[in-house]
Amino acid sequence: MALFSLLIAILVERLKLLPVNWQFDKLMMRYHKQFWDKKSLTTDVAMAIAVILPSFVVFGVGLLISGLLFDIPSLLLWVVVALVCFSHQDLRDTFKKYVQAACRGDVQACYRYAGELDCGECIDAVDERDLGIKVGQSVAWINYRYYGAVALFLVCFGPVGAVLYCSIRFYYDLNIKQNLSLPLIEHLQRLFDWLPSRIFSFGYVLSGQFTQGLNAWRKRAFDARCSAKIVVTETALSAESLPEAGPAPVSVQPTLALLALSKRNFTLLVTFVSVLTIFGVVS
Repeated sequence: MALFSLLIAILVERLKLLPVNWQFDKLMMRYHKQFWDKKSLTTDVAMAIAVILPSFVVFGVGLLISGLLFDIPSLLLWVVVALVCFSHQDLRDTFKKYVQAACRGDVQACYRYAGELDCGECIDAVDERDLGIKVGQSVAWINYRYYGAVALFLVCFGPVGAVLYCSIRFYYDLNIKQNLSLPLIEHLQRLFDWLPSRIFSFGYVLSGQFTQGLNAWRKRAFDARCSAKIVVTETALSAESLPEAGPAPVSVQPTLALLALSKRNFTLLVTFVSVLTIFGVVS
């Protein structure tokens, strides 16, 4: 079910078939506004309940439909959760606007859209090429957070794991965007990113320049204090040879190179899941 759900989710996400209002962050925003507010999320217990409740609902539904009709309802649950968790049209639109701004030479718009891609960091680039490199690293980080990590949690822990990770990510981003000072959420995000980021970033080593990538990965992956973002972005940058010149604008060339690396890495992950499915390791 994991591989089938993953492939269906990738196909639907690429074809932009899922309405924006049914994508995970939109659904979570409605859930947050309906049940919680800033005052109600001031304790660790309340924050934990807010994060766990969506995955608990998925767990309950999974128990109720388990074994019914040859497990077809369970398969549908896997597919629906994968579709919701993997669809992020807003990010794709923002990246498209960044590339379009670079192609028409609008540097200010490039900086604005680059900042929208990653809410957790202010892009501080000295020139257009440096901007392209930093956006490329943001693309590698986004590819991990919104696709790679979700796929790992889906494969290892099923729909419950995927929803739990996405819920933590939603509240982590909401905390940054709205400056809410939410308790517990930063620790949860760091905990849930620690191992998956190191596994996924090793894929950059295998998908790019092995020696340089391995050296960068080894220096950071075994440092317990090194953040997941640094592990992913620095490994990706070291594993890819950035073009010196080309037909694309200067602020896009490094970005497109790192985007291509991210695509190869995710393809490698899907291939690995396929092999595990063939040998019966993954159901």
